[in-house]
Amino acid sequence: MYRYYLRETVVGDGRRPARTPLRAAQEQAGAPAGRWMGRGLAALGLAPGDEVTEAQLRNLFGERGRHPYADRIEADRLAKGASAKEAFKAGALGRRVTVTGVDFVFRPQPTIYLLWAFGDEETRLVIEAAHERAIGRVLEWIEDEVAVIRYGKDGIYRVRPPSGLVAARFRHYEARSGRPLLHDHLLLSVKGQRPGGKWGSIHTTALHENTVAASALYNELVAAEVCETLGLATEPRTVTPGRRPVMEIAGVPHELIRWTARRSDQIAACLAELEHEYVTAVDDDGELKFLPVVSERARAKMNQIAARKTRPPKRKTQPLAQLRVWWKVSAILTSKVAADVITSLLEHARAAAAAIRARVATVVDIALAAVDVTATVFVMNEGGRFHRRHLLAEARRHLALVLRGQLREPGLDEEIVAAAISTHCLDITEPKTVRGLEAGYRLYTARWSLADLPARRRPPAAAPEPDQQPPADPGEPPAPRPPGQDAGEWEIPRIPLQYERAVMAGAVVREKLRATTATVVRGRAYDVVAHQQAAMPEQLLAPEPADPGHDDQELKAGRGDAIDMTALRALRESRTDVEALDLTADRLGRLQDAFAKLGDDARARADRVLADRATGQDDDIGAVRLVRPDDQQAHRPQQPGPHRGREAGH
Repeated sequence: MYRYYLRETVVGDGRRPARTPLRAAQEQAGAPAGRWMGRGLAALGLAPGDEVTEAQLRNLFGERGRHPYADRIEADRLAKGASAKEAFKAGALGRRVTVTGVDFVFRPQPTIYLLWAFGDEETRLVIEAAHERAIGRVLEWIEDEVAVIRYGKDGIYRVRPPSGLVAARFRHYEARSGRPLLHDHLLLSVKGQRPGGKWGSIHTTALHENTVAASALYNELVAAEVCETLGLATEPRTVTPGRRPVMEIAGVPHELIRWTARRSDQIAACLAELEHEYVTAVDDDGELKFLPVVSERARAKMNQIAARKTRPPKRKTQPLAQLRVWWKVSAILTSKVAADVITSLLEHARAAAAAIRARVATVVDIALAAVDVTATVFVMNEGGRFHRRHLLAEARRHLALVLRGQLREPGLDEEIVAAAISTHCLDITEPKTVRGLEAGYRLYTARWSLADLPARRRPPAAAPEPDQQPPADPGEPPAPRPPGQDAGEWEIPRIPLQYERAVMAGAVVREKLRATTATVVRGRAYDVVAHQQAAMPEQLLAPEPADPGHDDQELKAGRGDAIDMTALRALRESRTDVEALDLTADRLGRLQDAFAKLGDDARARADRVLADRATGQDDDIGAVRLVRPDDQQAHRPQQPGPHRGREAGH
């Protein structure tokens, strides 16, 4: 990996010509020089912002963790009469290691790097400065809260590196497709000093475990600084129905994001083919190997396979000034966005921000935030068990959603986590080692259970007719199949995603707590309309009424009555969550029914399959086969193959 870095990453993901000095290769590629970061630089005789040289990289990362100036140190010791072994040892930073560094990649949201690509020079510099400061803040958080050095027998002793960490940062400007993609590679050294001055190795597992929390912190910080400096605001956008919304700069057309997403389109096309192979795969007896639905876990695995299959070769890098001209011309010609919008993108974003600031309240209620954070983490972690880092990452996402690009007070995310743990979490830690006693590794679950909530049971749906499609979602009535469309051309149904269930769980728990504990939801809170519209997928929200004057009327029965959120639209005027819960209590009852209906229908289909098998009638193409509860693997073992078995489905 070190050789890969020297060959491609340090020169902007291009190809470094053989026997070309590092700085010369970077200048030819139009890539900036790497820069050192971290508080640990002082112990190595380096300073933040110093240029990263090839010799320093080779010693620290390519020679199993030596001093960046190891060559100079070794030469000095030899000149003073030391033996070769003593000179080599003098240039070492503790014991030699196999893993010398961890690569973190930091990139802002697409709408931010679009403003960076199409904006003027001042806008570009503001965004790059915010990008750099956010990376620095995340590195400080890792130094203070995450990084630990293990020592002693079996690593029983753990200590934070008091002098900090050392990292090399390399900036890239474009993606493999040639479209704009501002991002930095941060190569973090695993070497750190213990309190006594001895050099040890950073526990890399702790770094990997906190990657999501670090990413959430970076996204929140860079968006907040860009919005505050340029007068912008963020808004939630649903990229994939049912998944977590992404916070983007308001006023930047989504078509521009699609213009940068050539790789996404290629991956989506390949993913559709893999999903079709998955649901139509049969064994030697002609039996379906999997359920005719694609789970979230199976889709994630197939998405990785599709990304590898469609990965293009790297392009020759070009100077940034030339790239910015080419990007603007290409977007005007091919993005289907008006030229005046592209050339005045910042003004459009500022106008949208003014409308958002006037309409959306940005007040954080810690008690309500603790409910949402706990419910989301409880549902999205298998088995409902989680650690503090999961709550911290979700709290940072929650703040980004609520504040819409405004800067927050330091430590607000920690306050939400503390409230969630003390009020809604139960410590279920059974430590077998000293590590289990640490605060970061204590195991929690929610104090409440969704199974305790009352829910009216509905009769199972009738079996689908042979000329009908499978439902788009489990539990929905099947739609008639268009004439001439074969079964293999049906829309592949999906299992409801975990984030959908997490949002519903949060709404149900808030209503339960409101009814049982009045003090839990006291205080003025953020705008519930903006929050619910941001979190709930589009297909779970009732459509806008044609006549605004009759907004209080009930919708007709049909697809929209599964989860009716009409009452939320009555809260466009400034209201608090307490008032909102009073108006939506009856709606949450319907939400509970819809959520429970999914499980009822699945059990009903399983009962029909057992009955058909008992009578020998299991040849129906619409039958659903039983699977293990923890996955979509068939009930009989199989040999893995291309895009099948464990490689495709797990």
